[in-house]
Amino acid sequence: MNQQNTVKQAFLKTLPVMAGYVVLGTGFGILLRNAGYGVLWAFAMSLLIYAGSMQYVGVSLLTGGASIITTAMTTFMVNARHLFYSISMVDRYKDTGKFKPYMIFGLTDETYSLLCDGSTPEGADPNLYRFLVTAFNQSYWVTGSVLGSLLGTVLPFSTAGIEFSMTALFIASFTGQWLAADDHIPALTGLLSTLLCLVIFGPGRFLIPAMLLFTLILTLLRGRREAA
Repeated sequence: MNQQNTVKQAFLKTLPVMAGYVVLGTGFGILLRNAGYGVLWAFAMSLLIYAGSMQYVGVSLLTGGASIITTAMTTFMVNARHLFYSISMVDRYKDTGKFKPYMIFGLTDETYSLLCDGSTPEGADPNLYRFLVTAFNQSYWVTGSVLGSLLGTVLPFSTAGIEFSMTALFIASFTGQWLAADDHIPALTGLLSTLLCLVIFGPGRFLIPAMLLFTLILTLLRGRREAA
């Protein structure tokens, strides 16, 4: 597969993310504009921070005059989930060469959901393909953020409920992977771990315990399979 086809396949793979990122990025741009920060701020934050939900939280931190310590602790808590799911990408990213720094930086929830199964189009360079998927996804977020900042000066816009777009995006990605995969044990493990921790810890504290439990179970299952 030549590079042109690799670009095409990466773009097609990211279309579901584009639908969610442009909408969510637009909402962020409008919020940031309403807080008094213009299009250059929206562009810079989405290009250099690129943290999705943390950027939404960042608007409150900016307008509230939060200290550096508060900002650092909040960022760690909001993005701590990346520590868990990125572990499974270590082997795939270790030989990516010049692409590695950016691919580590750009590993968002949605990019992970597209790449975590390890599959790549037949004949495509795996490293180039994963790099392009990551880059396309960020370009959608940056575009949405800039668009929202520009629209925020001329259009009234209510952001109530916009966060559901992210939930819908996860559901679409999960459904696609469920239909494509032969082994549903990882998906079922994630669902059951999440439900159990939601019941035990409540909606405000279940995420980190669920990821720890999910990682532990998959690690044990992988060890047993390798030993079998």
